[in-house]
Amino acid sequence: MNNENDFDLSNDNTFRKSPMKNYSSNSFGKSFFLPFISGIIGATLVIGTCFGVPTIKSKLINGTSSKDIITSASSSNSGTNVINLSEFSNTSIAVAEKVLPSVVGITITYPVNSLFGGSTTTEATGSGIIISEDGYILTNNHVVSSESSSSPFYEIGQAKSIKINIYNSDQTYDATIVGTDTYTDLAVLKVDAKDLTPATLGNSDNVKVGEFVMAVGNPLGMQYSVTQGIVSAVNREVESDGTVYYAIQTDAAINSGNSGGALVNSNGEVIGVNTLKLAGTGIEGMGFAIPISSTTSIVNQLIENKTVKRPYIGISGSSLDNTTAQRYNLPEGVYVEDVEKDSPAEKAGLQKTDIITKIEGKDVKSVNELNKVKYTYNIGDTVTLSVYRNGENMEIKIVLAEEPEEAKEESNQTPSTQQQYSGSIFDFFNNY
Repeated sequence: MNNENDFDLSNDNTFRKSPMKNYSSNSFGKSFFLPFISGIIGATLVIGTCFGVPTIKSKLINGTSSKDIITSASSSNSGTNVINLSEFSNTSIAVAEKVLPSVVGITITYPVNSLFGGSTTTEATGSGIIISEDGYILTNNHVVSSESSSSPFYEIGQAKSIKINIYNSDQTYDATIVGTDTYTDLAVLKVDAKDLTPATLGNSDNVKVGEFVMAVGNPLGMQYSVTQGIVSAVNREVESDGTVYYAIQTDAAINSGNSGGALVNSNGEVIGVNTLKLAGTGIEGMGFAIPISSTTSIVNQLIENKTVKRPYIGISGSSLDNTTAQRYNLPEGVYVEDVEKDSPAEKAGLQKTDIITKIEGKDVKSVNELNKVKYTYNIGDTVTLSVYRNGENMEIKIVLAEEPEEAKEESNQTPSTQQQYSGSIFDFFNNY
């Protein structure tokens, strides 16, 4: 096991001439000689002063090449900062060398049954991140799942095989699916291998807008490609086919096949799992990654239980937006449409038509916001809901229970993101 890994796993102008002038011998000294001598004296003083300043003297003697530096306005004084571009290049090289051995290529073969008769196979490709020496691999659920690929003309079955390619190795490994989670679009695979190179995981909670990032993966069959950019935004809420992600946004190029690969920082630490991008006319450089710190618990649960156990309230609801709320003089929140029988919500006295405005003191204006907060708590925890009912505000305490299987099945029926198969047409909002 790598101690740096948080998972609980085993081992254009022209020149012009000046007008001609007649100079007399008496004016020559005033018009030419004196300025010339003054110029020499001035230059001598400047050079002498420069050599009296150690940092300037050093730069004059060492002769820094303009090919190797750029200058930028200093925020602390009126001078300039000199930035050596070779240092930036060396950082990129070091990050790539560190991360590439920990990113794998994934090829999945699926059976395809035509509704007109006959069958064939198709392949999908993606990327993964090694998280343990003994072969556990983190990727996206949509990379290994066919459930999002429906068509009126054909049906794609369960994967027949999953092959894993390791960087700088001719060996191909067969992988099995350990567990998948549609809600977070994460999956864990396992290969029978030892002494693999696990990725070093960073803390995505500390990611800053503007910092350097590199995306590593296998786009469009180009295995082990790296692209670089910056963090464009953090905690960006994006929705794709009904699934909501709170993601790191980046302008590093992400393409089909990058899904499941690593988004890393300047230290070569994985800070995200590349998952989505915006695609279409007029759109460029908008990719999204699942923050790595949000995956730890999910991964551990998938390995231990093959599924994710989530806390459950037991309601169906809809978002009460500002326009609707003002029209009916109601607060924004989650409108309770139904309360399930024998659920924690029913036992706590939550009722239909109630409006949930807060959970544990945090404002909630949508079902997604409610779930986001709810999922930070554990099964068995007691949470307090602020509720508006018939003109009155009240607080209701609910003991979170484990989500029952039937509720899991219903939530997993939410359309997943588009899997990129060979020859498929890209959607506006694509998973990669």
